[in-house]
Amino acid sequence: MDTARPGSPYQLVIEALTNYPQKRFYNVSKLGGTKYDVLPYSIRVLFESSIRNCDGFLVKETDAMNILDWKTKQNNVEVPFCPARVVLQDFTGIPAMVDFAAMREAVRNAGGDPVKVNPACPTDLTVDHSLQIDFSKCAIQNTPNPGGGESQKPTAKLSPLKIQPRKLPCRGQTGCKGPCSAGDSSRNSGQFSAQIENTPILCPFHLQPVPEPETVLKNQEMEFGRNRERLQFFKWSSKVFKNISIIPPETGMAHQVNLEYLSRIVFEVKDFLYPDSVVGTDSHTTMVNGLGILGWGVGGIETEAVMLGMPVTLTLPEVVGCELTGTASPLATSIDIVLSITKHLRQADVAGKFVEFFGSGVSQLSVADRTTIANMCPEYGAILSFFPVDNVTLKHLKHTGFDKAKLEVMEAYLKAVKLFRNYESSSREPEYSQIVQISLSSIIPYVSGPKRSQDRVAVNNMKSDFQACLNEKTGVKGFQIAVEKQNDIVPVQYEGNEYKLSHGCIVIAAVISCTNNCNPSVMLAAGLLAKKAVEAGLVVKPYIRTSLSPGSGMVTHYLSSSGVLPYLSKLGFEVVGYGCSTCVGNTAPLPEAIRNAIKQGDIIACGVLSGTKNFEGRLCDCVRANYLASPPLVVAYAIAGTVRIDFETEPLGTGFNGKSIYLRDIWPTRKELHTVEEECVISSMFKELKEKMEKGNKRWNSLEAPESALFPWDLKSTYIRCPSFFDKLAKEPVSPQAIENAHVLLYLGDSVTTDHISPAGSIARSSAAAKYLTNKGLTPREFNSYGARRGNDAVMTRGTFANIKLLNKFIGKPAPKTIHFPSGQTLDVFEAAELYQKEGIPVIILAGKKYGLGSSRDWAAKGPFLLGVKAVLAESYEKVHKSQLIGIGIAPLQFLPGENPNTLGLTGREQFSILFPPELSPGMTLDIKTSTGKVFSVIALFENDVEITLYKYGGSLNFVAQRFL
Repeated sequence: MDTARPGSPYQLVIEALTNYPQKRFYNVSKLGGTKYDVLPYSIRVLFESSIRNCDGFLVKETDAMNILDWKTKQNNVEVPFCPARVVLQDFTGIPAMVDFAAMREAVRNAGGDPVKVNPACPTDLTVDHSLQIDFSKCAIQNTPNPGGGESQKPTAKLSPLKIQPRKLPCRGQTGCKGPCSAGDSSRNSGQFSAQIENTPILCPFHLQPVPEPETVLKNQEMEFGRNRERLQFFKWSSKVFKNISIIPPETGMAHQVNLEYLSRIVFEVKDFLYPDSVVGTDSHTTMVNGLGILGWGVGGIETEAVMLGMPVTLTLPEVVGCELTGTASPLATSIDIVLSITKHLRQADVAGKFVEFFGSGVSQLSVADRTTIANMCPEYGAILSFFPVDNVTLKHLKHTGFDKAKLEVMEAYLKAVKLFRNYESSSREPEYSQIVQISLSSIIPYVSGPKRSQDRVAVNNMKSDFQACLNEKTGVKGFQIAVEKQNDIVPVQYEGNEYKLSHGCIVIAAVISCTNNCNPSVMLAAGLLAKKAVEAGLVVKPYIRTSLSPGSGMVTHYLSSSGVLPYLSKLGFEVVGYGCSTCVGNTAPLPEAIRNAIKQGDIIACGVLSGTKNFEGRLCDCVRANYLASPPLVVAYAIAGTVRIDFETEPLGTGFNGKSIYLRDIWPTRKELHTVEEECVISSMFKELKEKMEKGNKRWNSLEAPESALFPWDLKSTYIRCPSFFDKLAKEPVSPQAIENAHVLLYLGDSVTTDHISPAGSIARSSAAAKYLTNKGLTPREFNSYGARRGNDAVMTRGTFANIKLLNKFIGKPAPKTIHFPSGQTLDVFEAAELYQKEGIPVIILAGKKYGLGSSRDWAAKGPFLLGVKAVLAESYEKVHKSQLIGIGIAPLQFLPGENPNTLGLTGREQFSILFPPELSPGMTLDIKTSTGKVFSVIALFENDVEITLYKYGGSLNFVAQRFL
């Protein structure tokens, strides 16, 4: 519901916003007195939603009061939640939109107006799961000379540039013959400036503009060819349905688009204000909690229910307050902080709970940090991790181009309903179920090595740890260097100058961003450190093999736009390409003089890199000690030239005027990083995504699709088919019909998961779905996957219970088979169900404990329904799946405590008759009679009047459809 609901019992708290009299909102802070003031911020969002959507049926006054009494009701009651919007990706979005298309058809057939059938809740569907990697190529393989040796001729002929390419600055070493000489006055004066132009990204080897990669174009072409039917259906949906937005392929991933484009923070509909909130079918939906938007991932049926205007239900959760205190070590990067907080939360047992952050340390986290932490929810098991909106959030929104006027209204509204976190205010802190304290001061930077990535070394212990490695016996860490040789020095001549190599000297330093793309701050930190180092007069010794290998063109783009790329180049960290390089051993050989010196003195030379692999000898056969470090530490160690340094007490080197320069002198502060990140990176990324959203892409724009109100179903299509969910659409609810003489389709044990039930993955050649597609003229190569064919109920029904790990007690071994009892045949589950339906015989499922365990999957309920399953009789259920069964029209029945098929003497080969009374009530007991004469009682797991109503209508789809008649 997006505005004030007529007849709401809470209309009295609707107010005009101060200074904006035309804007109205529910001032929920006036309800409940001090109870509201101590609610966690995340619970306040739930409370506002219940007040705004209270209709006495789907959302009742008691629901709102239960949320207000969260402190005493947590974990004890279920509450409804009506999110402000829904986010779908295409795998889960296709069946939802097919259902809406089918609903239009059914409403028309029943005499209603099909044009009225539209999503009731604003819905955004991102087509981001269609891409398959048919073509791939490692960029480093195409570089002119990636690994040294004989130079290769370029394989592609590139047109000459018509502009003067920018020259890269030299490293300022003696003997340099590059574009700027060693005697450059700018270097001697300590002034180094770089003018960054907005020129196209240049190939680092040919200095030619880089066209769109051939592999990208080929994969995109395959994507549109393979999924043309689905994409045309999405294009039709975008034209005819109101309240839905389709984000086309090649725009971005669902969670990226959700975070960077779709998020509103505060909704404004017809001048009515309310908090943004979202449920989505993507596991990364939780990222938006870093922006102060309540959201989490749910299954396809729950999202479809919300699209239909119904709430999702959840047990009122515990809320763990995570208090961040102290100040992080200056050397600790964002990744250090994020991973450390994740580790603490995993140990704190927050599974199934909300986590909410507060404390003085929160303001030190950028929005990128917060969204990364929120995105890690699956790692520590929380439903979501919520960061209330604060000044950091507002500053971020300004940099993303958020409309200034809307931003002012948003701030005023959030403060009015006490959803704005002000750390300078003396207002009372919320009360939490428990508090986990994390001191940012305890988070220190680590490196890993010298031989294994799991051997972590605190940076402040690096010098002493390397010394210990020299002493230890040869093994996972030790090198067993004799004490009298541990301080050996080997002089070496290189490029006309003498250098001295010793144990711990750095000879390889590689900044690699492949594992650091999720948070740009660490790469920016390396660039800012390089800038300060160059400005201070520090250099990297020329024999050190330095390189910069970005994980994507975006990294190069933001390093360039922030102005730090020339400084990295000045220190030797020039872009070498966009592929796996140093950490897979693709490093050019060390200079011969350096190699000889290392071997001559048996020197334990070192490599430092920000990649993922550091096994002994991996980078180079003469480099025995290799350390994984953050990008800025790689640059720092390269400048120092050795790992045998204590950054606290020893200088990195000597700068201009002979001044000793320490790491603390050039290490960028978190404030500096956040400023550059927001002003250069975030704004650039948002601008690019906004342009993509507004322009679309050529393939999508030129894609033809019908514009009729009803979808013209193609009977030959193997991707899109009109499902039969609405065959019994009725204007009024009907009394539950008896299930008479039903056979058991499957007799299952404990812990049957939704993966066992729902179709997923590739389509096996021997499966019922494969037989169907083969009969349609398709070859195995054209089968695609179940995910891609979710819009075809014929494929999905045949894939239900087709998991090869399914253990049916009738069969006695794992196999997607069952027995058709009238004939005695052992058949595929679908084939048996099809025979039962032709014979007019209903079927049920017998199961043990925890039926429907695992991830929420819409076809785990839809599939059994289309197989003709009328009821499931189990010892216990996964709660979400039980609700989904009701939502599709299947009765969830449960054995009485202590009873099961074995105690009742059931074999599953009997026929079962289940009688329903004219009026159902929550939790009532029903009688079941078998063909052998046995009678026993079961519990009908309908927990409230809403579930009973849905079941009477034949599920939520039919319940909503009848409103349009």
